Amino acid sequence: MKKLLLTVVLAVTMVRSFADEGMWLPLLLGQQVYNDMVKRGLKLTKEQLYSVNKASIKDAIIIFGGFCTGEIVSNEGLIFTNHHCGYDAVATASSVTNNYLKNGFWAKSKQEEIPSPGLYAEFLTKIEDVTAEVLKAAEGLSGLDRVKKVTEITTEINKRYSDEATSTIARVNALFKGNQYLVFVYKRYNDIRLAGVPPESIGKYGGDTDNWEWPRHTGDFSIFRVYMGKDGKAAAYSPENVPLKPKHFLPVSIKGIKDGDYAMIYGYPGSTNRYETSYGIKQKIDIDNPTLVKLRDMRLKYMFDQMKNDAAIKLQLAADYASIANYWKFFDGESKQLIKYNVYDQKKATEAKFQSWANGKPEFESIFKDWGAAYDAWRPYSKHRMYINEGIFGSPLLAYAASLQQLENAIVQKGSSEAIKKALESAKEARTELMKSENKASDQNIVAAVLQMYYKDVDKAQQPIGFYDGVKSGYGDLNDETTYKKYAASIFANTMILDNAKWDAFSSNPDATVLQADAAYAVASAFLKNWQGKYLQYYQQFNLKNTEFGRLYLKGIMQMDTVKAKKMYPDATFTMRVSFGNVKSYAPRDAVKYDYVTTMKGILEKYKPGDYEFDLPEKLIEVAKKKDFGQYIDKQRNDLVVGFITTNDITGGNSGSPVIDASGNLIGLAFDGNYEALSHKISFDPVYNRTICVDVRYVLWCIDKLGGATNLINELKLVKQ
Repeated sequence: MKKLLLTVVLAVTMVRSFADEGMWLPLLLGQQVYNDMVKRGLKLTKEQLYSVNKASIKDAIIIFGGFCTGEIVSNEGLIFTNHHCGYDAVATASSVTNNYLKNGFWAKSKQEEIPSPGLYAEFLTKIEDVTAEVLKAAEGLSGLDRVKKVTEITTEINKRYSDEATSTIARVNALFKGNQYLVFVYKRYNDIRLAGVPPESIGKYGGDTDNWEWPRHTGDFSIFRVYMGKDGKAAAYSPENVPLKPKHFLPVSIKGIKDGDYAMIYGYPGSTNRYETSYGIKQKIDIDNPTLVKLRDMRLKYMFDQMKNDAAIKLQLAADYASIANYWKFFDGESKQLIKYNVYDQKKATEAKFQSWANGKPEFESIFKDWGAAYDAWRPYSKHRMYINEGIFGSPLLAYAASLQQLENAIVQKGSSEAIKKALESAKEARTELMKSENKASDQNIVAAVLQMYYKDVDKAQQPIGFYDGVKSGYGDLNDETTYKKYAASIFANTMILDNAKWDAFSSNPDATVLQADAAYAVASAFLKNWQGKYLQYYQQFNLKNTEFGRLYLKGIMQMDTVKAKKMYPDATFTMRVSFGNVKSYAPRDAVKYDYVTTMKGILEKYKPGDYEFDLPEKLIEVAKKKDFGQYIDKQRNDLVVGFITTNDITGGNSGSPVIDASGNLIGLAFDGNYEALSHKISFDPVYNRTICVDVRYVLWCIDKLGGATNLINELKLVKQ
């Protein structure tokens, strides 16, 4: 560990550069950062935050399912995370008869808890610095050669630190755009069970209207439990397994919060790009974000049309719809905030200073000239790429059809019967999943719309040769919406993918000619092969150059000002980080000031009976109107606090992260950012940035008063004074 602290110069000596900006590596907190935390109100020692040999807060924080954060809140492995993090697992466990998504679910005993196949919890056990080993292996290399060598050496390191027998998994992570490498070692547990979740009308209260907005009244939480074998080791699901005995769990405070209170968030923020260039900002604002938003808007419209009047379809599409909608609004807001706060101009000013320093230094002086040329070469094809990923393959049917290319290749290349069999089995498994989630009505409308949008928006010279000529000759005018509706109807009516009898006949005798002639595969293949054969190479070339220039630019930045370099923190990379700040109200615009909490009063004010986003369970209304808030009441307000905001720096992946007070107690769960600061992935705003959290008292009230699951409450270590 001593060697690690000596070698990680950047991380150890960091100090804060702005108000509450920074996602710090908690295992590598330097004294200056820790002192700053204490000044803001922290009452814990560094060893209580992180310790190698003793239980500490980091031992209660988990990677939940590979996409969210969770926290252990009892000595029996109970997990709190967000409702939207457990959403897919709840939807999978639900049926129209037992609709846990709609009605909620509360296990009154461990025997009632529901297995969640595919979910897992990972606990961080250690990190080590492997920068010297990686950089030595990659010395003198650039571009694809460097990427291959780094991949090779990091794969070797991962194998060295991993141990399948003990469920130990290692992942080398590149920090500071490849100027530093750390290996993170985790213990994985695969037996995760659903213990409780509120009805969707609580867990998603406010829906898309309130998404990324404050004030917020969403009960965004779900409860799971992690199990282990009787021998104390990680194990696959078995009825014989027992609840995990964690090294540490978070006590839960129901004391309440005040404006200005210290707040700390542990978790796994997914990705940021705070060192993005002006070229990247322009690309986002001009092409990437508006194209993505336009395509997702279309997809959501057709999905919602089918979901709003049919409970079974809503359940079928719920998880996909929520995932698409979340970042549809995010990227729309991101563009607006990047423009509003003149981030492009700020980046240009920073780059001008760098260029002045870089002149005369061969390694750095031509970075921006060459980088600009790389963007210029890529930009003409960038909208096409968005249309492939978010448009053509935004259709579940076409995305699945495209995956059959592997099967086609196995057949055409006259591979061994074993290779064909393997490809076919994979295709069958994927088709089974498609058939469970496929809603033909919405998907058919998506296909019709995206084919027309692609025709209008993508450079005609880049479109698949002959494809639209065929549509025109068979179905009509290419500027007529009816043409595409008829064509999409034909695809869905004739594809063997959606016809069990035709699929079974093909599967019994897989033939490339039959596959190539299939209505859906012909469409998917036309776009996929056109993209792969002509334009994918431009993206790959750009990506290599963008990665290389990014690494060199950051290397130069740290050399240009060594004092400032010590204040830098690495971008989020889905590795454990801690951010700290305070509970804090804010004024987003003239004559408007937002309080730091929301209450049950606000929930009832927003209530709209039967509304898709603002309906409420009858029991909540009944109990709330009686003001039966029990020990969870906020005495100062004589109400139940539902949510609160802090100044912490988080991003996607922090969903479900614990919000922890100065003494190490859980006070809430982070679940969102605010619209006024949606540029946070690229540019943190020290004035308006807020993290939106569900108050743990509302979580406990729902469990206790609505769910009647006092068994779960009794597991917790409640802090009342």
